[in-house]
Amino acid sequence: MHISCTEDRPRAANAHVADELHAGLNAPDAWISPKFLYDALGSKLFEAICELPEYYPTRTEAAIFARHGAEIARVAGLGSTLVDLGAGNCAKAASLFPLLQPAQYVAVDISTEFLCDALERLRQRFPQIDMEALGMDFSSRFELPPQVHAARRLFFYPGSSIGNFTPDEAHGFLRRLRAQCGDDGGVLIGVDLAKDKATLDAAYDDALGVTAAFNLNVLRHVNHLVGADFDIRAWRHHGFYNAARGRVEMHLEAVRRQEVHWNCGGQACARVFEPGDCIHTENSYKYQQADAIALLERSGFEATRVWTDPQRWFAVIHAQAIH
Repeated sequence: MHISCTEDRPRAANAHVADELHAGLNAPDAWISPKFLYDALGSKLFEAICELPEYYPTRTEAAIFARHGAEIARVAGLGSTLVDLGAGNCAKAASLFPLLQPAQYVAVDISTEFLCDALERLRQRFPQIDMEALGMDFSSRFELPPQVHAARRLFFYPGSSIGNFTPDEAHGFLRRLRAQCGDDGGVLIGVDLAKDKATLDAAYDDALGVTAAFNLNVLRHVNHLVGADFDIRAWRHHGFYNAARGRVEMHLEAVRRQEVHWNCGGQACARVFEPGDCIHTENSYKYQQADAIALLERSGFEATRVWTDPQRWFAVIHAQAIH
């Protein structure tokens, strides 16, 4: 049994993070990439979100795997190199281990400490599986290290995370996966389907305020990453479905005037936020099933099977690499 924790974010990456955050905070319409939502605390808060009654994607997708797991394993194949993108606590992939019987499990996430803790627990349950943990930001580039087996790579991307990309970004991301999976590889992906606004609004702005805490935590994370001085109490969460754009949007809205400072390239930068000014932190695009299949096909994959829940709120799609 081999397990290692590799972080693909060395010193050079720190400058890239600072540059990206500076570009977003300094933009006319300020933004922070959703990947920065997932530090150790953010990952734990997202775990809590997945337990909320309003947040249907997790339980709906889990029900699809529970109902169709044997068929999914038959279509996807046994003994693959299972590459879990945005693995978090690894629970979704682990639930499929008895069915998929992967030869190697590769957990990839931007939150390295949280990921390694999760994988350390997982190895106790499945000592027969070779495991790797990769601390990696795969949103803009993606290349697997040599310790990841090249044969029969199955990229597992559940939870509708593909919706965090714009359609053009999703196409580029899937093309990068295609370049890494070889002719015998494929993807197993979860896609949130379009539905009524009330259901979507509730899912991203829950009554307990857990999603609000998750969104606000990104400011604490930015404070840590670039020495910023955001006062989290001066902001509030705003999450809603934008029907015209076909996506849920999450924003942080300033409730009072403030001047925020941060470090950019060794120099001090600042911006004044007036009451009502917003920072855009996340999109979650909702797809028609046919559009999701078309996106995969444009990216070099052929959809082999689609599984949905009875309400057709969510889809799990297996797609094989096109030779």
